[in-house]
Amino acid sequence: MACTAGRRLATVLFTGIGASIQAHSIACPLIPITAPHEATAQFQHGLPVLELPGFPEHVTPGTALASTAPFVIEAITQAVALAQQGLVRGIVTNPIQKSALYAAGFQDPGHTEFLARLAGKPPSYSVMMLAVPGLRVIPLTIHVPLKAVPALITEQAIRHVALIAHQELRDRFGIDRPRLAVAGLNPHAGEAGGIGQEEQSIITPALATLKDEGIEISGPYPADTLFHEEARTYYDAVLCMYHDQALIPLKTIDFHRGVNITLGLPFVRTSPDHGTALNIAGQNRARPDSLIAAIHMAAEMTR
Repeated sequence: MACTAGRRLATVLFTGIGASIQAHSIACPLIPITAPHEATAQFQHGLPVLELPGFPEHVTPGTALASTAPFVIEAITQAVALAQQGLVRGIVTNPIQKSALYAAGFQDPGHTEFLARLAGKPPSYSVMMLAVPGLRVIPLTIHVPLKAVPALITEQAIRHVALIAHQELRDRFGIDRPRLAVAGLNPHAGEAGGIGQEEQSIITPALATLKDEGIEISGPYPADTLFHEEARTYYDAVLCMYHDQALIPLKTIDFHRGVNITLGLPFVRTSPDHGTALNIAGQNRARPDSLIAAIHMAAEMTR
């Protein structure tokens, strides 16, 4: 990505390969600034960087340090504050090493919940969408053990996620009448109750309520029939019941260009769809594709 002036996006550096992929993705020098309004004048020369004072001068690439965790938390907090003040139109975050943050007293389950809290929303309010060209997926449940998933699938949860997805697909993606498909929980979508009851007792009634509210939503479908090339032409996003049901097809289709998008916030937030990869940090081996895609996605969503 060339060093050219563009939309105001706060890009936040974190642990592991974050700095490396950001350096690759912008392909230009970093220029320290002291306030966001200084950024515009610097875009022709490099990427303006608003630095946090007091960050440790010496860190070892590939090592998760509790001493850097407060600066990671503060960087996210400041980025959200800039967005809430209207000084930036979107936030692009790099991966965080949650183990280091937990050691420093971080209380939220993850990045998405922390952003929701900073935005004044309940931790469960925001919705995670992941996207590659040709596919958007939304897991109803995220980082929970598989055995805990059935108890978390409720009509209320399905309705909440579907309504936010519908609104954001209209407002942020410009889709006038979004088409949502819904995957079943069980093999063959429960096979009419022969392989589990969740489809009949929870998912189908929730979809009926949403249809009555004017949402174009269909399912539940067997997950193994939802993601082939022809099937993907019939919907704009898929609501999946659990993490791997959503992410396996997405990463199979395009492993390197996945983007994590947080829906339901009052500002745009995107992130690369990968972790910190501490094992290759500092080795100049990290690929920037997902971060580049996240930056492009944030720019498109803030038009």
